[in-house]
Amino acid sequence: MTLLYIAAGEASGDILGARLIKALRIRDASLEFAGIGGERMAEQGFSSLFDIRELALMGLAEVLPSIFRLKRRMEEAVADVTARRPRLIITIDSPGFTLRLAERVRHLGIPVIHYVAPQVWAWRPGRVKKIARQVDRILALLPFEAPIFEAAGIPVDFVGHPILESEAAHGVAEHAPGHGRRLVIMPGSRRGEVKRLLPIFAESLKRLPEDIHPIIGLAGTVEETVRARAAEWGRPVSMVRSPQEKADAFAAARAGLIKSGTSSLEAAVAGLPHVIAYTFNPVSNFIIRRLFRLKYASLVNLLLDEPVVPEFLLPHCEPVRISAGLTQLFEEDEAVARQRDGFARALARLRPEHGLPSEAAAEAVLRQL
Repeated sequence: MTLLYIAAGEASGDILGARLIKALRIRDASLEFAGIGGERMAEQGFSSLFDIRELALMGLAEVLPSIFRLKRRMEEAVADVTARRPRLIITIDSPGFTLRLAERVRHLGIPVIHYVAPQVWAWRPGRVKKIARQVDRILALLPFEAPIFEAAGIPVDFVGHPILESEAAHGVAEHAPGHGRRLVIMPGSRRGEVKRLLPIFAESLKRLPEDIHPIIGLAGTVEETVRARAAEWGRPVSMVRSPQEKADAFAAARAGLIKSGTSSLEAAVAGLPHVIAYTFNPVSNFIIRRLFRLKYASLVNLLLDEPVVPEFLLPHCEPVRISAGLTQLFEEDEAVARQRDGFARALARLRPEHGLPSEAAAEAVLRQL
């Protein structure tokens, strides 16, 4: 038996882990898996050490109150790796937890692959030296990341962005809920962010015509919170949960209001024009504004070095600005066409040389083994 230990820390990493497990099993049925994952990895027969939702935290205001619980979970993970002695450890994104885990078990001599390169190009570039001591290889999603880490002595495989495997491009508009002009709202998968963003999104929606019907994409980690908050909006709201339901909503909608992150790329894959919005609590906003080194937050904008997708971030994450950006998408066909052209150009840069991203990642893992 060859045991691989996979540790993911949030919903997007759970999806990556599930696709990787599936691709690896196709290539080598003898592989066994253990570690930390969510419901998508569970669909592949993976049994998680603990509930992944406990790690879905972001920002100082969320992490600090949970610091002792997170420390306890870290100790459990270290003990589990030590007891199991896997052939290989694969940490997926969420570097605040997964790279600490890699560092804690480094003395065991087990090779570590980190899937999703930490965004040292966006902030805290000095981290790359520490990362070089924590991992043996990085699987990068973006084509410009390899030189950054290779300069620090870390082997890198560009495996392409998993968004290219998303169901988002295969929606059926007729299957989507609601009617009339529809707006997809993606508020995130972390408890803190949905509590911050939903009131702002609700106020933005109030400024739009009443014939615009909102469809909210749910993540399992925060579903109850989102349902409770949306029930207070005072207008009909539809909810979608499964990947196919979200794809159908993308196909039917005219525009999207989406929190900054992977959901924005899903919208791009679906060809859904959208705006992105994000903010932290005031203390985190203050810190992030001084650490963030890039002109754009949207990956589409970053890849093309132009503002294809309107961004309303930190102090600019305000209902009046957001509603104005959405109004333009609902009323101007030229704005819609401009975004879709940008999507096509950006996504072309995210493809691996051969096959699908999960297949490229699996091949890289097998080469390491």
